[in-house]
Amino acid sequence: MRDHGGNLDQATKVYGQGDWIDLSTGINRRPWPVPALSADAWRNLPTRTAQAALLAAAAAAWGANPGSAGVALGGAQAAIQLVPRLRPIGRAAVLGPTYNEHAACLEAEGWQTKTVPDLARLQGADLAVVVNPNNPDGRQFSPETLLVLVGQVGLLVVDESFGDVTPALSLLPHAGCAGLLVLRSFGKFYGLAGVRLGFAFGTAEEIAALTQMSGPWPTSGPALEIGTKALADHAWADAMRAQLAADAARADALALSAGWRLAGGTELFRLYDTGNAKAAQDKLAHHKIWSRIFAWSETLLRLGLPGPEAEWSRLQSALRP
Repeated sequence: MRDHGGNLDQATKVYGQGDWIDLSTGINRRPWPVPALSADAWRNLPTRTAQAALLAAAAAAWGANPGSAGVALGGAQAAIQLVPRLRPIGRAAVLGPTYNEHAACLEAEGWQTKTVPDLARLQGADLAVVVNPNNPDGRQFSPETLLVLVGQVGLLVVDESFGDVTPALSLLPHAGCAGLLVLRSFGKFYGLAGVRLGFAFGTAEEIAALTQMSGPWPTSGPALEIGTKALADHAWADAMRAQLAADAARADALALSAGWRLAGGTELFRLYDTGNAKAAQDKLAHHKIWSRIFAWSETLLRLGLPGPEAEWSRLQSALRP
């Protein structure tokens, strides 16, 4: 099985049941407040009208190019699994280290896949993947830098799953140009990962292919209604970006007091050099706080941001020397 955050089952097997705070992902723990949903959202099959309304709300919220096409799917993960089928199997390059599903899904479909450390080594690939901002180190690339790659690779896939906190980096204003596909997650910034909602924006041809592969009802009625309302709540999004910036600074101060060093991250998660990642994870787990460590690093630990004040108090206690 591929290694991911959010694996609380593993935490409870080792450290026992309890009132866990899951900070092993970059999912906002200050979620958008979901209102009561209509009976039709639960009772009826999703309509094309509802799907179109959701796409319009997403395009407006994220500033997508009016000339682009889009499709809503069951999370960005659903798009990642379909992307390898968009082009004939060939050579793929993924900028890494990053979210491991990109390389895994390409390899599962037969692509010759390599993970490369810098953008220059993506050149010449039949399909190239960049996560911007990157998970887990938070590396950021300007739109101008990434647009240079379009035309140097067969298809450039830019995963903006954490892009709500860095809107100036988005390539969605350029979506629709040939050779570019932009992915977006809803659940991370809006704190509603269980809704399973994500998006892909690109050319009409690429999106038509994704739509065909995803079937007539790729998202549920509740997901359509929640997503449409949340994405139209621009005031909430602006206030949340400010809140998360303050929370990130607060987390960094706590980590510094524990002797950790900031190694990267975004305003949805932080990456710390702890000296000994397994020992740091173990210490937090004894306070029923779950974190993310990586097989490729003995020192780095990724930590999401607490939400309610009680969670901050727990983290502060856990990080005391």
